[in-house]
Amino acid sequence: MLEVIILAAGQGSRMQSKLPKVLHSLSGRPLIHYTLDAARAAGAHRIHVVIGCGADAVEAAVRAPDVQCHLQAEQKGTGHAVQQAIGACDSESTVLVLFGDVPLVTDATLQAVVTEAEDGIAMLSAEVEDPAGYGRVVRDEQGEFLAVVEHRDASIAQQQLREINTGVLASRANLLEDWLSRIQNHNAQSEYYLPDVLALAKEDGVAVVVVVSDSPLDTLGVNTPQQLEYLERQHQWVLAERLMAAGVFVADRARLDIRGSLRCGRDVSIDFNVLFEGNVTLGDEVTIGAHCVIRNASIETGAHIRPFTHIDGATVKAGAEIGPYARLRPGTEIGEQAKVGNFVEIKNTSLGTGAKASHLTYLGDATVGAWSNVGAGTITCNYDGANKYRTELGEGVFIGSNSTLVAPLSVASGGFVAAGSTITDDVQGDQLAVARGRQHNVDGWQRPTKTEDKP
Repeated sequence: MLEVIILAAGQGSRMQSKLPKVLHSLSGRPLIHYTLDAARAAGAHRIHVVIGCGADAVEAAVRAPDVQCHLQAEQKGTGHAVQQAIGACDSESTVLVLFGDVPLVTDATLQAVVTEAEDGIAMLSAEVEDPAGYGRVVRDEQGEFLAVVEHRDASIAQQQLREINTGVLASRANLLEDWLSRIQNHNAQSEYYLPDVLALAKEDGVAVVVVVSDSPLDTLGVNTPQQLEYLERQHQWVLAERLMAAGVFVADRARLDIRGSLRCGRDVSIDFNVLFEGNVTLGDEVTIGAHCVIRNASIETGAHIRPFTHIDGATVKAGAEIGPYARLRPGTEIGEQAKVGNFVEIKNTSLGTGAKASHLTYLGDATVGAWSNVGAGTITCNYDGANKYRTELGEGVFIGSNSTLVAPLSVASGGFVAAGSTITDDVQGDQLAVARGRQHNVDGWQRPTKTEDKP
């Protein structure tokens, strides 16, 4: 049985933030959520999260049936942190230790560490260009593991070593608990270091297996905003690479952000500076223009989303055209072949097949039937200050430009509203609705002249 201990007690002072470090966002999700995913992917039966700074917020963020939290009231090092949870693990289980601020460790790497720990203890190391700040893996002349020496305690020669300890290790719970009870804090930080259990294991004649990472993502942790930004770009690069490998045409992978789940059909094209959030599905032959923000949306086959469009919680049916500069808000459904043009905002509204709202329009809490046309400058007045009301437009309705539709209101199929009208009463299918003030032209009117400024 596999149990995972995730260390998430630190504040992360170098982040210069009140928010606990593990709750900072990577691609729209807290860092620690990635570590939880990794634990579950590794087959964890139970997950133990060690919390400390911002304990309530972290506990709320990780709450789940398979998660148990353990408070580290004082931060006395990684070994001390694991001690807070090890007693809750089954003595015969394999325990894998992960870190809440190292979110992108790969599944294959963790599986290798867990497998190698079956007969003793296994740790994860990596070769890095700049090992500053990391504990160094010290080996003997035959290349066998000797110890991990923390950077502050390392000699000048040891600081030249480029193989580092990632902190990830796995062992049987009863063995790990015994070694943790024996570690000392005789070091520059006066802390109880988790890697010290490796030397104790070697003293006890237990094999220490070192798994060397072959993925740079395994070691990418977060201690500063700069590191978080770097990790974000690396992660986005990987996501873009996966899209392109699946046949998606990405204009510029360095200017694409995916903060959630993005599923794409065939021959999808995504221009630069596009942001996807939440759960987004793009059907075959969908094109997304530059500078779009798309959140929790379904965009079906052949739809064309033009630049600077914002879509949130909406469905766009096949062949529809949206934008540029359009905004679709939650509860909106755009029908097949429908068109939503520039500076049109739509909320909680359905547009039927082939319907059009091409310019400068607000449609809220409305139903627009197939092949209807809503002219420029039209608004639905759906709110009376306390309650929302619906506007119902049938099929083939024509709404002239600069019209105001005061809900609740119904315009039957074939109805026609003259431009510049304020409509408060229902309109039948064979009616033309005109609601304007009568025009009056004043003869002999003189244009005002500008008064000269007095000294």
